[in-house]
Amino acid sequence: MSDNDVALKPKTKTKPKLDKPKLYKVILFNDDFTPREFVIVVLKAVFRMSEEAGYRVMMTAHKLGSCVVVVCTKDIAETKAKEAMDFGKEAGYPLMFTAEPEE
Repeated sequence: MSDNDVALKPKTKTKPKLDKPKLYKVILFNDDFTPREFVIVVLKAVFRMSEEAGYRVMMTAHKLGSCVVVVCTKDIAETKAKEAMDFGKEAGYPLMFTAEPEE
């Protein structure tokens, strides 16, 4: 090797570690005023559930007081919960959904 030769060092690539986004639960709460059929319509429209899945979620909330509808990222959970409650407000029902962090 002469004095003009350059020694090349391999470059190390570092990949930044990305954390998975925290997940949130959208929860449906039972009330004594919103008709069951209307709840199923909302679940089908907002959460894209089938008639059968909507019925099961609605009945679970009816029997237990609340039911997890879907688990997704925070933005989506908050948007879906608000959209579902807006449907209830427009129809004059106190339909209640919340978005809570998954444990």
